[in-house]
Amino acid sequence: MEDIIFNKLNYPILTFTTFLPLIGVFVILCLKIVGLIKWMSLIITITTLVVSLPLYQHFDKTTYKMQFVESHPWIPLWDITYKVGVDGISILFIILTTLLSILCVTVSWKAIQNKVKEFFISLLIMETALIGVFVSLNFFLFYLFWELMLIPMFLIIGIWGGPNRIYAAIKFVLFTLAGSVFMLIGIIVLYYAGGKTFDILALSKVHYPVGLQFWLFLGFFAAFAVKVPMFPVHTWLPDAHTEAPTAGSVILAGILLKMGAYGFLRFSLPMFPDATKVFLIPMLVLSVTAIIYGAYVTLMQKDLKRLIAYSSVSHMGFVTLGIFTLNQTGLEGGILQMINHGIVTGALFLCVGIIYERTHTRMIEDYGGLSKSVPVFVTFFTIFTLAAIGFPGMNAFIGEFLIISGAFKAKTIFAVLSILGVILGATYMGWLYYRVVLNEINPKIKKHLSDLDLREVITLVPLIVLVFYIGVQPESLLSYMHVSVEHLVEQVTGTQGEGLNLYSSVDLIANYIKEIFGWI
Repeated sequence: MEDIIFNKLNYPILTFTTFLPLIGVFVILCLKIVGLIKWMSLIITITTLVVSLPLYQHFDKTTYKMQFVESHPWIPLWDITYKVGVDGISILFIILTTLLSILCVTVSWKAIQNKVKEFFISLLIMETALIGVFVSLNFFLFYLFWELMLIPMFLIIGIWGGPNRIYAAIKFVLFTLAGSVFMLIGIIVLYYAGGKTFDILALSKVHYPVGLQFWLFLGFFAAFAVKVPMFPVHTWLPDAHTEAPTAGSVILAGILLKMGAYGFLRFSLPMFPDATKVFLIPMLVLSVTAIIYGAYVTLMQKDLKRLIAYSSVSHMGFVTLGIFTLNQTGLEGGILQMINHGIVTGALFLCVGIIYERTHTRMIEDYGGLSKSVPVFVTFFTIFTLAAIGFPGMNAFIGEFLIISGAFKAKTIFAVLSILGVILGATYMGWLYYRVVLNEINPKIKKHLSDLDLREVITLVPLIVLVFYIGVQPESLLSYMHVSVEHLVEQVTGTQGEGLNLYSSVDLIANYIKEIFGWI
């Protein structure tokens, strides 16, 4: 029996949620008044969030099967269908996308002064593409959304970005396209090796030869590693973050980086379990390297946005570490940390964007003593700084705790090394906070400072609520993923939730490597 549950509701909720922002684009195209364009964009993004909410109310947490599935023939000759659905892993990223899209609109209310219509159109197209990635159950549809995301992000960076925006935009596109080409080749190979179908669920049930899995894993890895981004293909990220407008940075950190990690969860692990075991140690090494390297480089940054950008390399290293522990604790921690990173890092970029609008400088040395001038802003910034450090009672603490616990179950050395990243993380965030908030105030920027207005407070409050809610009630999110993650672990390791014991898997991996070279 197919592992799906067709739509329980009387309307295509996933299609509505995915394409509502795109419908809004056509409405905005007819508008000429700037104020009306902004309000329409806000209404559309809020409506998209509201439309998606029944997904969580009617979601069945007791099954790993895909739910709210919609399937319609599209190009029958190649078995291409419009097929969408969600499980306990993908459903959480829909609400993250719809929520952050609203905040991107509100934070851009005054920040974007030129080509306003085009900017908000780009944001809405981006929202459709991102939601589409997380709901697609057909590889053709998935790749369509995956590539569609490039166009609006390229425009957001290249048109509304900083002085080096063209360089950053082109670098972003080149890195992403280079990885996507290898994934496209892998999808075509899967189409023929899996029985001439693009159906993701059907392809996940096929057991491919180990040698083929090896090369397919590498092909998909090229695309996903760039998106995460993993060390050493992370160099596009600081430039893109630094030059992007605030909304672009929030989307990059909050949602786009999650696409790579989601790809590992949805494709690499269940489709290529034998290759995953072969690459397990290298993936864990790369993850720990990203954690420590990203944190160390963050310490040396002088630009606020570059500092937060490099911290994302370290934080996403924790995510991939959790994923490749291949046990339920680590995987759930990795998924939860993807959500947490989107909330906290997105919030930090919002804070930087808000203060930049007043001072027009991102250099840390230009700041100091903000607690005396903008106490409301500092209150929000303090909470998000503590959350980024992983302070107990806040959301990131739970994710890091689960990831490190899972790493101890997999192999102790990786858990110990990751703790060094936690220490460095507390160091660079504490050092940043001291220089910006507690140091002596810079008289050159004092005259430009004003505290948060109502719009900015409303923008940040939902993220504050999520920081504490997830920190106190993590089960509210973890409960969605328990069964799906348990099934994923079983697909990869053959055990329920226990994961792969790296200490006893050396002979197994050696046999796989022999098969790979035999296949070559």
